[in-house]
Amino acid sequence: MPRPCFNIAAVEREIGLSKDVLRVWERRYGFPAPERDANGERLYPLKQVERLRLIKRLMDQGHRPGRLVAASTSELGVLLSPPLRDMSGDAGTGAEELGDLLALVKRHDAAGFSRAMQQRLARQGLQRFVHDTVAPLTHNIGTAWEQGRIEIFEEHLFTELIKRVLRPAISAVPGGREPRILLTSLPDEPHALGLLMVEAMLAPEGAHCIPLGTQMPLLEIARAAVAHHADVVALSFSAAFPSRQIPGLLQQLRGVLGRTVELWAGGSGMRRSAPMNGVRRVASLSEAVTALAEWRGTRSKVRSATSPAGATESPP
Repeated sequence: MPRPCFNIAAVEREIGLSKDVLRVWERRYGFPAPERDANGERLYPLKQVERLRLIKRLMDQGHRPGRLVAASTSELGVLLSPPLRDMSGDAGTGAEELGDLLALVKRHDAAGFSRAMQQRLARQGLQRFVHDTVAPLTHNIGTAWEQGRIEIFEEHLFTELIKRVLRPAISAVPGGREPRILLTSLPDEPHALGLLMVEAMLAPEGAHCIPLGTQMPLLEIARAAVAHHADVVALSFSAAFPSRQIPGLLQQLRGVLGRTVELWAGGSGMRRSAPMNGVRRVASLSEAVTALAEWRGTRSKVRSATSPAGATESPP
């Protein structure tokens, strides 16, 4: 089976590095080192494209390209902040720190809680903050409510304070290009925090997120997908949503969406749902990032395969 390779136009489009930059680096640093097709045009193996993606992300964080191009892939991984490949670890916020944050909510210290969260956001970066602080803390809040250790108004206070922290942080992320991801929930699902956390994970990865809020009728979601030229519709289901209704609703929505629009579904309410044709189950925040990367990989292969021969780049 042939190795996947990408022409220079596909690399420029997917990574965000211009053709001129790629050619200059090739001459100056010896990387990337593309192969050549029968017409003498550049073809970049998948491993080189993945390394270029790491370099571009680090450049966006302020690192100098000369140092990055000379570094190995493992060294680039160490430099990444936040290191998404290690997001399952416990390096962010420990149980004791989470307990302290929960105590602030129980004391109704909104100002103290907000300060603590802003400090963690500044220290961890947006994606790590969401993965290691917001997500486990949200789980702990839900468990405390189920056990009667926290009141409904305290859970609502927590949710609103988290929204106040996340929305400005997401707005500060430079606008993404693709995929265009429409984020919403179905009728009778009022919980928005899961959608906000997903947006906070995907926006720094360069996705163009379109938040529509909660409780959108199925046909309105389909109309919005057309109006916004969405590549993906992403839904969130909380544990409170009736799980028996989910398969039927998702199949109905799948039926009215365009065939090229992917449908992703996640949240704690999806944990008990069986796999469904035409629906990607996103079991965690990290898996949302994986789904994004896989969408790009699939789309790049399709575009490369359908690009007109000889129209991919100017003469070398």
